[in-house]
Amino acid sequence: MAQGRFGLRLASNASLALGPLLLYQGRMVRRNTPQLPGAAGPSAGLVDASGPPLHFLILGESTVAGVGAATHADGLAGRTAEALAVQLGRAVRWRAEGRIGMTASSTRRILVPNLPPEPVDVALLALGVNDSLKLRSPERWVADLRALVAALRERVGPARVFLAAVPPLARFPALPQPLRAVLGLRARLLDAAAADLAPKLAAVVHLPITIPVTPDQFCADRFHPGPAGYARWGELLGAGMAQRLQHDA
Repeated sequence: MAQGRFGLRLASNASLALGPLLLYQGRMVRRNTPQLPGAAGPSAGLVDASGPPLHFLILGESTVAGVGAATHADGLAGRTAEALAVQLGRAVRWRAEGRIGMTASSTRRILVPNLPPEPVDVALLALGVNDSLKLRSPERWVADLRALVAALRERVGPARVFLAAVPPLARFPALPQPLRAVLGLRARLLDAAAADLAPKLAAVVHLPITIPVTPDQFCADRFHPGPAGYARWGELLGAGMAQRLQHDA
């Protein structure tokens, strides 16, 4: 916690000292970054394999909406479901509920109430970029995540919940320095807070990013994953989820 407070203080001091430059760079990024649509095609599907399917829901921001992918099957939802099915050796029925610009708070208020009230076995929350951009404090982020997990389970039942790591904004090619460094620190603080929260909640697991994030993994806007990025991230998430599910079986 002390480290988190120090990091937040450092990020806040940097934001104050570099305020005008950061605001200018932020405007330029918004102006120059192509506005890509979400993925086309069905936002639900089945990865066929033996046995009854595992019901898998992925919920969150633009990566769940599939920005940078042609279809949801090629985006984070489909790639994660595919990896999960391979690792578990069973069918996975998946559903993606994502929208551009979502935070943990708006996901709870906007997306969760519109979910079909059907049982879900496993839910994955992929959030944090917009909370970082909006300069959410770790305390606010943790409170929003707690409320989101509770609301989600009220809607779809006692699902096991996985928290995808907050993407490393310090590696995003679209962001110039020093904006990239400041936002990267914010993202790391939120991710550390999520990792600290997960073991305090029942059946909630944080999944870190343990692979290099390189420019070739991004799509044309240099801000969202492209097919290669979604494939690698989905494989990592699917393997991490399967490992924990098998361990707890």
